[in-house]
Amino acid sequence: MTYELMAILMFMSMITMLLTGRHIYAVIGGVATIFSLLLWGKGGSGLPFHAVFSLLNWYPLLTLPIFIFMGYMFSKAGIADDLYRMMHVWFGPVRGGLAIGTIVLMSVIAAMNGLSVAGMAIGTSIALPEMLKRKYDKVMVTGVIQAGSSLGIMIPPSVVLVLYGMIARQPVGRLWLAGVFPGLLLTGLFIVYILIRAFIQPDIGPALSKEERTMPLKEKLELLLAGIPPVLIIFMMSGLFFMGVTSLVESSAVGAVSVTLVALYKKRLDWKGFMDVLVETLSVSCMFMWVILAALAFGAVFDGLGAVHAIKNLFLNYGFGKWGIILMMQLSYILMGMFLDDTAMLIIVAPLYVPLIIELGFSPIWYGILYTITCQIAYLTPPFGYNLFLMKAMAPKEITLSDIYRSVWPFVGLMILGLVIVMIFPDLATWLPRLVYKN
Repeated sequence: MTYELMAILMFMSMITMLLTGRHIYAVIGGVATIFSLLLWGKGGSGLPFHAVFSLLNWYPLLTLPIFIFMGYMFSKAGIADDLYRMMHVWFGPVRGGLAIGTIVLMSVIAAMNGLSVAGMAIGTSIALPEMLKRKYDKVMVTGVIQAGSSLGIMIPPSVVLVLYGMIARQPVGRLWLAGVFPGLLLTGLFIVYILIRAFIQPDIGPALSKEERTMPLKEKLELLLAGIPPVLIIFMMSGLFFMGVTSLVESSAVGAVSVTLVALYKKRLDWKGFMDVLVETLSVSCMFMWVILAALAFGAVFDGLGAVHAIKNLFLNYGFGKWGIILMMQLSYILMGMFLDDTAMLIIVAPLYVPLIIELGFSPIWYGILYTITCQIAYLTPPFGYNLFLMKAMAPKEITLSDIYRSVWPFVGLMILGLVIVMIFPDLATWLPRLVYKN
C-alpha cells in the first residue's frame, strides 16, 4: 500500500469516527496514535510527541486562556447590558434598529474578545429576548445573532488568527490588522441587508413605539457613556499592541486586567463571580488544548505519510489552475466545518495548504483572512455547523432547529459575497498591515 493511499485511509478513518459522536480530541488523537504505531512501531510515538511539545513551547499560546478569561469577565462586568441599552435607545426608532444594534454590539464584543462563543452567549441572553418581546421575526433575529457572533473570529483580537499565525509562521500583528477591513465589510453587509429587508417587510423588524423611544436628549447622551469602557479596553489591548508598546501576550494581559477593573468599578464582581470566571476559563482552555494537541499529533503523522506532497500533486496535476486550487481549498474547509470546529480544522489542514499557497505566489496573510471567512461560513452551514448547535443549546424553546437552519442562509450568502470581494480585492486584507509595518 502506498503512503498516499495510507494518508487517504487515515483521513477517512478520522471522518468516519467523528460521525460516531465521540469527543473530537479522542477521535483525532486516537487515529493518530493507532496509525503511528502501525506504521513505525514504538518509535512512531516520537513523531506526535515532538509535534505536541513544539506547541507547548510556543510563547504566544498564553494568549488563549487570557482571551477566554476576558470573554467571561466581559459578561460578568455587564458591559454588554449597558451597551445594548444604549443601542436600544439610539437604534430603536429605525426599522430593524434593534437587529442593527445587535450586529454593532457583536462587533464591539469581537474587538474585545476574539471568540464567537462570547458573542453567542451575550446575544441569546440579552438581545434575543428583547427583540422577540418587540415582535421581531424570530427567524431573522436568530440569523442575526449567529452571524454577528461569528465576527468574533475575524475582528482583532481574533484567537483563530493567533492559531493560524502559529501554524503558518506568520506575524500575529499583521494578521490582526488584515482582519480589520474584512471584518468591517462583513459587518456592513449584515447591516445593509437588515435595513433593506426591514424596509421591504416592516413587520419583521418594527421600530420602537413612540412611548418607548421618548426620552430627554440629556438622558440619551448620558447613555453614550456606556461606550467609553469598551473603547478604553480596545485601546489598552489592541491599540497599545499596534503602537508597539506591548507584545502580543502583554496586550492580552492588559485587556484582561482592564475588563476586570471595569467589573470592579461597576461593583458587579464578587469573589464567587470571580471564581466562576476562573472555572469556566479553565474548562474551555483545557477543551481547546486537548483538541489542539490531538490535532497536532494527527498532523505530524499525516504529514509523515507525505500528505503534503500528495495534496500538492492532486491539485497541480489535475489542472485546476491557481484560482481553482484556492476554491477547492475553501470548499474543503466548508465541508470539514460540518464536522470539526475551527481549531481542529486549522491544525489538520493548514500545514498542508499554507506551503502550497506560498508556492502559488499568494500571500499567506491574505489567505489567513480567506480561511477565517470560510470558517465563519462553516460555522453556519447545516447540518452540523458549530454555531447552529450553540444557538439551539442557548435559545428559548420557541425557536426550533428548523428556525435556526432557515435563519442562516441569507447571512451565509452575504459571507460568500464578502469572501469573493476579498478574493477579488486582496488589498482589503493586505493594505493595512503593509502600511503599518512599513512605517
